Amino acid sequence: MMFAVMPVIAKTSNIVINKYGWWDVLFAWDSVWYYKIATSGYNYGPDVVNNQYAVAFFPLYPLLSWILMQLGLSFPVAGLLINNFSFLGALIIFYVWVSEIGSEDSARWATAALAWCPYSLYGTVIYTEGLFLLSSISALRAFDRKEYIWAGLWSGLSTATRITGIALLPAFFLTAWRQRRPPIAYITSIAVLSGVGLYSLYCALKFGDALAFLHAQRGWRSSAGFTLSGWLLLLKQIVIGVKNTQVGYIQDYLHPIKFAIVIMSGSLLYRLRNLIGHELTRYGFFASWIALWMLANDPLIQIVWIFGGLYLLWHYRSSLPLVAAIYAFFSYAIALNTGLTMSVDRYVYAIAPVFIACGFLFAFYPRWGYAVMAFCGFILTLYCVRFAQDLWLA
Repeated sequence: MMFAVMPVIAKTSNIVINKYGWWDVLFAWDSVWYYKIATSGYNYGPDVVNNQYAVAFFPLYPLLSWILMQLGLSFPVAGLLINNFSFLGALIIFYVWVSEIGSEDSARWATAALAWCPYSLYGTVIYTEGLFLLSSISALRAFDRKEYIWAGLWSGLSTATRITGIALLPAFFLTAWRQRRPPIAYITSIAVLSGVGLYSLYCALKFGDALAFLHAQRGWRSSAGFTLSGWLLLLKQIVIGVKNTQVGYIQDYLHPIKFAIVIMSGSLLYRLRNLIGHELTRYGFFASWIALWMLANDPLIQIVWIFGGLYLLWHYRSSLPLVAAIYAFFSYAIALNTGLTMSVDRYVYAIAPVFIACGFLFAFYPRWGYAVMAFCGFILTLYCVRFAQDLWLA
């Protein structure tokens, strides 16, 4: 999707092309940090802007990019190859794993949801999503299949890619304890720390601070924990509108009125579902969703995606492999306690078991699945355009 849209965007808009031709439209936000690490190494000191340090970003992705650069590739090409091939590998392994624990139908839907989710664009640009999904999915599948050496290896690569890979540790340990697995399963849970442990050792030797990657997070957030006020702000933007939320009072009366009309229409549609039939009810609900999205836009998608995904996990928790369910809930705990609402939707995208739950849901309600895939494809295209224009997404 990205490679189909980006060249067109580069030619038809006023995007400034700087160093690498049209590759630049795939090179934004975190991509710049990985470029700095691959070309100049890590920094952690006063020579930075806004107190932001490259050490906040984990090393595996820039290291692999640097290795490919030694073969003569530019950083954008190296970074894109790693992320895209990793994402492709993640999709293949994910499909195989879901077909092992469910049905072929649920595996197809789960993989389609992972590929067509609007945030899948981060699996094709210069980001770490593809590499993290590959390592975390492979680690979960290996542990589920009692392949402990592979689980230890992939989990170490996962924590060398992103700190959120640490959720594999309680997932492995608690699964081993609950299912009375042999001692090697507990050893494998400790192996999760190998990636972050080696990076911590590097930080200690180079900067004298073994937790530099955590301390560097202050450049992006001043505190951690669940930001209730941030989520309530998003809800206010949905209900009364962004403009009214910004000014602090109801200046635009149309937004809350339109919101109330859509909600009441949906409620009436649900009450009359037996009278008008299931087919018309489905079309009505989809039309209501489109109307609500046109009204609330990004805040609506963010809230529904994050907390809807959490509900799906809870609903299908007994159908998921135990290690996947534990990993997903611990990953959610990390994502929701960053002290921000920003980027949480992208962190949730990297929680693969959410898409296993989506696969189970859409396999049971395929018509809803097709409608959701069509909507996601449309939003994915919009997100591609916005990313190419260097506009913030997640």
